[in-house]
Amino acid sequence: MHSVGAYLRHALTAWNTTGEGIHSPYLFELVRFILRDENGYYCFADIEHRRELLLACRDMLDVVDYGSAGSKEGLHVQRRVCDIAKNHLESARVGQMLFRLVNWLGENEKRPLEILELGTSLGITTAYLAAADSRNRVLTLEGSGAVLKVAQGVWRALRMENIEWQEGNIDDTLYKYAREKLDVAYVDANHTYEATMRYVNFLLPRMQEKGVIVLDDIHYSAEMERAWQELKADSRVTTSMDLYHVGLLFFDPHYLKRNYKIRL
Repeated sequence: MHSVGAYLRHALTAWNTTGEGIHSPYLFELVRFILRDENGYYCFADIEHRRELLLACRDMLDVVDYGSAGSKEGLHVQRRVCDIAKNHLESARVGQMLFRLVNWLGENEKRPLEILELGTSLGITTAYLAAADSRNRVLTLEGSGAVLKVAQGVWRALRMENIEWQEGNIDDTLYKYAREKLDVAYVDANHTYEATMRYVNFLLPRMQEKGVIVLDDIHYSAEMERAWQELKADSRVTTSMDLYHVGLLFFDPHYLKRNYKIRL
């Protein structure tokens, strides 16, 4: 019920904008030409075909769930691939927005990007993050080896060679393997207030000036909304965008301190 109420509040207060009212020319361009871009790109059909295959796959996996277990050992549960795909994969709309965001950042920065994903799941969102430019380096962290193995099969089928991965509890792997400078960090891991704040506070000093942290499921629960409210008010965050399903945090000191609610 919490998510239903949050969605209604967002629908009533968010802008269905094409960029009007956004003061920064850089962010105006992001909204107008990236978030509102309805064009299909070369890779979208291939990635969505892999999603369809996952949704049809009834193979059973022994999944290690660290987010629900509350322990270093994790909780071992049996789940079908199709159920994981149905309940945990990011939507095509959000995945394709991430592709456009990475593509746009790369064109503006005119160099390969460093991208970090917390929570690989079955690898569909990872594929969208990696597809924008084969020169970009994508590092994804996943707790469950069985889930990661399925994701690796997805990337092989898509012939993606710019994805690196680390298996294990993200509470360990993040601090061991995160690169010192990041352009994009996509956080879709342990959906609790404590873990979210800990992850983002660790990532913030590593973000490039034009970088962005994408925080998944900001309205998933009261805990996640509390984390979102505190993060967008953080003095290190100059501008934030609430797209309901995800939130974007920006750090460029040239931006005005603003929070935008936008319908994706």
